[in-house]
Amino acid sequence: MEEGDAYGGMGIQLDGKISQTFQKSFVQVQNIFDQNRLLINEINQNLDSKIPDNLGRNVGLIRELNNNIRKVVDLYSDLSSNFTKSMDVNNSSEGDSRLDSKKRSRLS
Repeated sequence: MEEGDAYGGMGIQLDGKISQTFQKSFVQVQNIFDQNRLLINEINQNLDSKIPDNLGRNVGLIRELNNNIRKVVDLYSDLSSNFTKSMDVNNSSEGDSRLDSKKRSRLS
């Protein structure tokens, strides 16, 4: 996404730095989802094998899966906070420019 592009077709303008931050977070989330898919597949294979050592290994795999889910929640929470802050800044700067134009029109 380029600077000033509308984000996700929502008509929201984001600067390049904010857009890069969102993109980086979404890539991190996707990487965690990919890792979780592998973990879930291994957990299922271990369950199907019914081998005691494999079943015991699932305890650690499930812990890793839970930790990954926490990471995703944290990333989405950070994304939400960053998005809200960027909207506040964007709305504030739009409000300032509207006030400036009103002041200029009164002075004319």
